[in-house]
Amino acid sequence: MTHTWFITAVNSGFGREMSEQLLARGHRVVGTVRELQSVDDLRERYPESFRRLPLDVTDIAAIPNVVRQAFAEYGRIDVVMNNAGYGLFGPAEGLTSEQIRDQIDTNLVGPIHVTRAALPHLRAQGGGRIVAMSTYGGQAAHPGASLYHASKWGLEGFFESLAAEVAFFDIGVTIVEPGSVRTAFRCTAGARMGADLPAYKDSPIGALRARLADPAFAPNGDLEKMVRVIIASAHETPAPRRIVLGTDAYNMIHKALSERLAGLEAQKQQALSTDSA
Repeated sequence: MTHTWFITAVNSGFGREMSEQLLARGHRVVGTVRELQSVDDLRERYPESFRRLPLDVTDIAAIPNVVRQAFAEYGRIDVVMNNAGYGLFGPAEGLTSEQIRDQIDTNLVGPIHVTRAALPHLRAQGGGRIVAMSTYGGQAAHPGASLYHASKWGLEGFFESLAAEVAFFDIGVTIVEPGSVRTAFRCTAGARMGADLPAYKDSPIGALRARLADPAFAPNGDLEKMVRVIIASAHETPAPRRIVLGTDAYNMIHKALSERLAGLEAQKQQALSTDSA
């Protein structure tokens, strides 16, 4: 059966690989990009099954019309995938107001508005699937990525709640939590840095900056394999709430959740002692 996917940011990384694999399998893709020419090759290779629409997800006013166009292209969208995003790294005190705003707008506010715009269409057609690209950083946190984590923890909170809201309409929601993988996220504009404050040179943040800049740094995630799992998950019923991809993602999330649960148990008596008599 042929399915239609609406994917934001299909010019590189997960969005590009998702589009390549889906189109090669005979599915249809409506993809958004900031610059239409960045996907000229996909349009030429798949003139009947690929549509491109211009969108910057931080342009909130433009989102409803783009989503309407996406649903109008083929009459139905089976999967809405919020893929646009990037990482902002550096000490919190070294980030500018503009950097903070753009990180939250791109990684959190934009996906929220894309999803809100899509929901009436999904309800009208009797259901569908929403996929949100998060990261293991939506469950665990490291120094030097405070705003990135804030955006992803917020994203996961939104979609966790949304899943319970829209299940009644046969709309499934899946949060994807990949580990490190070599994409444009890290190699080009996908990773941005805050100010290089001398005070943090010998801190964990200094080590993070050096690792991100090191051309020898080789993420262990396989993008092609990860995308295959994401595509397969769209056919699972019920929709998996979360998909963890990569050994590093599994290990970091397991560690974070175990520590959180242990901390909760340690506070059990204190928590119970604060109930009203």
